[in-house]
Amino acid sequence: MRQMVSFSLKGAGHTVIEAGDGEQALDLAQKSRVDLVLTDVNMPIMDGITLIKNLRALPNYKFTPMLMLTTESGADKKAEGKAAGATGWIVKPFNPDQLLATISKVLR
Repeated sequence: MRQMVSFSLKGAGHTVIEAGDGEQALDLAQKSRVDLVLTDVNMPIMDGITLIKNLRALPNYKFTPMLMLTTESGADKKAEGKAAGATGWIVKPFNPDQLLATISKVLR
């Protein structure tokens, strides 16, 4: 799934930094500035909601768009993501055009 998302984003001209888990994503985000965070809820070591909470605590990421791309579609989980600071929620399976359109909206 991560490869398909990366392929879609790169094909649309975006630079992509990938992480294998939430902890690695937090480490990479602290070492380099990104314009958008795209994460899953369910990841090894640190889940996506915890990742977003940790990123929102950093000055450089207070206003960075953060999208959840996940199979989780329950209202409780979405509310938890929003409370953590998620900008948007895309449920898998997703359409690459829908993903790119959503990214374009949040990067404006």
